[in-house]
Amino acid sequence: MSDAWSLALIIGAIVLLGATVQRLSGMGFALVAAPGLVLLLGPAQGVVLCNAGTCVISAIGLATSWRRVRPATMVPLVVAAACTVPLGAWMAAHLPEPWLLTGIGAAVCAAVVLVMRGVRVPALRARRGAVAAGAASGFMNSSAGVGGPAVSLYALNAGWTVAEFVPNAQFYGVVVNVFSLAAKSPPHLTAPAWATTITALATGAVLGRLLAARTSEHRAKRTVQWLALAGGTTTLTKGLWTL
Repeated sequence: MSDAWSLALIIGAIVLLGATVQRLSGMGFALVAAPGLVLLLGPAQGVVLCNAGTCVISAIGLATSWRRVRPATMVPLVVAAACTVPLGAWMAAHLPEPWLLTGIGAAVCAAVVLVMRGVRVPALRARRGAVAAGAASGFMNSSAGVGGPAVSLYALNAGWTVAEFVPNAQFYGVVVNVFSLAAKSPPHLTAPAWATTITALATGAVLGRLLAARTSEHRAKRTVQWLALAGGTTTLTKGLWTL
């Protein structure tokens, strides 16, 4: 097997895992896939592929839940994110790779720990909370590919139920990742890598939906969080080692 196909199969496996957990729990593609894609492809290409994958898998989920989206609530989040996406894209393009790896790993680990501990932040409530969460999320999404945790913390502090969170998070994932992709060049992948990525996204969408009927919500979320924490720690370690 050629090196191109070997790399493509590894990329496909990472994307499959991310897509599956996203459909299983409503979020998690970026948290699970970003560390592995960044280590394989480098920070710039890893993040942009993560943005593209999150956009696609969120759109698949949104296709059956768009009627439950709250446009009035999401507008402050989306507008604030749009304002900080260019800054995140600029940083991703100009920082040295070791610093980017360190920043991405640290961002993933910190975000997962905050979500796992269910941190309550009074500032993340009402409209000002939406603006703060959107701004943080847009920057993190564009620079590190992991904008979901900031929105999760906002939803937690706003008292959203899971049924309310999932469709709105999917809507947010589509819109903000479109912004992030517009601020960058498309992913530069080989033909085999594109083939395995597309196949993995489609397969993960189906597999995740099937597993969702057999997995408790709590177990699904904890699985995503521990996978993300492991990947973030690995990326952080590599970044610090190469500084």
